[in-house]
Amino acid sequence: MDTNYTRMDNGQGNRLRELRVHLNMTQKQMADILDVGQNTYSRIENGVSSFKDSYKRIIEDKYHLTTGWLSGADVPMFKDGDSIAGIIEHDVQKNNRDRLKEQILNELVDKAINPQISYTTGVPYYNVDFIGGFDIVENDQTINPEYNIDFQKYNEATCWCNVTGHSMEPEITHGDIIALKRIDDFSFLPLGEVYAIVTTNGMRTIKRLGPSSNPENYTLVPANKSPEYGVQELPKKMIRTIYHVLGCMKRL
Repeated sequence: MDTNYTRMDNGQGNRLRELRVHLNMTQKQMADILDVGQNTYSRIENGVSSFKDSYKRIIEDKYHLTTGWLSGADVPMFKDGDSIAGIIEHDVQKNNRDRLKEQILNELVDKAINPQISYTTGVPYYNVDFIGGFDIVENDQTINPEYNIDFQKYNEATCWCNVTGHSMEPEITHGDIIALKRIDDFSFLPLGEVYAIVTTNGMRTIKRLGPSSNPENYTLVPANKSPEYGVQELPKKMIRTIYHVLGCMKRL
């Protein structure tokens, strides 16, 4: 408990009120600065409650007041070289800087958690289906993406493309778009991950890669548990191209 205070007289109350009016502030705003309720501040300003020295120091430091002015001393309100205009300008500039920092932080957070369409940053999105048209992307180096997707958690991907089919539902839904990261060296592939695979005979599939009883094979495991979707064996030597499916989402 701060017991270091002086009993406030009318002169101190008038000085506090004079400063508040000079700053064009409300009692509520001044109360917030002192971290007290508005009623408490009003009692201080009206000389009913005591004016703690700690409160004086807060106001003196914030507004560059000459020490003693709040207590009624015959000294200038502001320290040498300071003025109310300069203090207000300083506060305005600080508030502008704080708002700009907050805006930049919000933009960074938004960019990190929400995908954005971009034409300068991010990962290219090709409006083609991996199963039915992705060979155009692989074989035609002149094809241009529709746009880029800037999504921080998936920006290590090689590209985005469309998905059709139901074998990976509900994990990947028909009509989703997927982030693919090309794997050039697939001599070792972590099992349990979802991959988009192109085989040597031109077949394409998106499945979870599992172990096989045959060391020369993988198993392709669908997420859909319907009877028409079963586990298949894939010889390792039949993998021509493989992409790690980093994630999926609805089309932007």
